[in-house]
Amino acid sequence: MTNRRDFLGCMAWAGTGVLWTVAGGVASSIPLEAAAATKAAKVQPFSFVQISDTHIGFSKPPNPDPKATLGEALAKIAALPQKPAFILHTGDITQLSKPSEFDDADQILKGAGLPIFFSPGEHDMLDPGRGQAFLDRYGKDAKGDGWYAFDHGGVHFVSLVTVKSFEAMGHLGEAQLAWLKDDLEARPASQPIVVFTHMPLWTVYQPWGWGTDDAEQAMTLLRRFGSVTVLNGHIHQVQQKVEGNLTFHTARSTAFPQPAPGMGSPGPMPIAPDQLRTAIGIRSINVVKGAHSLALVDAPLAGG
Repeated sequence: MTNRRDFLGCMAWAGTGVLWTVAGGVASSIPLEAAAATKAAKVQPFSFVQISDTHIGFSKPPNPDPKATLGEALAKIAALPQKPAFILHTGDITQLSKPSEFDDADQILKGAGLPIFFSPGEHDMLDPGRGQAFLDRYGKDAKGDGWYAFDHGGVHFVSLVTVKSFEAMGHLGEAQLAWLKDDLEARPASQPIVVFTHMPLWTVYQPWGWGTDDAEQAMTLLRRFGSVTVLNGHIHQVQQKVEGNLTFHTARSTAFPQPAPGMGSPGPMPIAPDQLRTAIGIRSINVVKGAHSLALVDAPLAGG
């Protein structure tokens, strides 16, 4: 019988690169809109990038060399017209949490020349310490199992861990939810919030575990804010949901895609080698100042 570690070893859950520009309380397009004041802080225009599910160490079709495609994605980021302030990596840095895989990922990501903030994926929790290797490298200033928050340009960023107790679906847990409540309590409702994590914080497809079982408790804490953007990886494809002032965005892959929900089974989707780079890449996210709807433009590594 296949155990969970072996199952994950032959799977790859991937996400993609995403450009965000932030101004006036929400993400904004390039050219950037002028910043606007909020009660919390004056929001300054800036951009950031999301990448996800790099799966360094995977070596099977449809992509036997995810290190190469990660490098190509970073080249796309370097070619952006405005240098991003930082990168968010929403998990599954590695395939099997091996030290050599983390080392390879670090060496490639260092080439971006940007600060990188990480949230772990379930593939980053396969070491004997169940995520200790990830925390040792990326979570020295984090709380609990790796959650943390920071501010940039008047925007509050929150990294949540949804994979520490990952079984059928993602899970946040009481301790993390209590920390989130405390973290948000003093924040005015006018401050824009960006949450980033690995598992979706809405149920994309329950039969495949594409969701987080206690996400609604986190959403209850976030609903009072005027602008909340939730970013995740894990499902290898672009999906979006809008719920009032909350917008949810899944990311495509820097490695390879997964099937659409319910179409076959989850895992690496077969694709011809000459088509792979048309299905992975980076995605520009353009948001009009004062609005909550996002205009998404995907930029594949080849074609398009």
